[in-house]
Amino acid sequence: MEITKKYINELTYKIVGACIEVHKIVGPGLYEDVYHKCLEREFDLLSINYKSELKIPLIYKELDIDCRVKCDFLIEDLIILELKSVSEIHPIHKAQTLNYMNLLKVPKAILVNFNVYNLYNEGTQTFVSKGFEKLT
Repeated sequence: MEITKKYINELTYKIVGACIEVHKIVGPGLYEDVYHKCLEREFDLLSINYKSELKIPLIYKELDIDCRVKCDFLIEDLIILELKSVSEIHPIHKAQTLNYMNLLKVPKAILVNFNVYNLYNEGTQTFVSKGFEKLT
């Protein structure tokens, strides 16, 4: 299968749809772990391939640093999904998501805050890498 912008955007649509479905059923204000577990179930139902709580390798000056850098989801080895349940998204949350995207060298990342009333309008932000821009 050829990886294209269209494919990644369609996958993004499915991921955000899954997040909206979870938010619609369980609502805002719960801990991040609740949304994480519900999304695992939703992705299974949608046959979306994912890695949950993936340890991200961190190489510093040619040394693999053993640290606790984990992303919430890596979906189809193409998209990072980072979950939050906070009163507001801060620049550090965006920086964390962008760093995960860059460390894993994936074309796209989605940051979702479940602690909002309207997930689609208020709770999702997407980021693309330079590699995404080069895709057809």
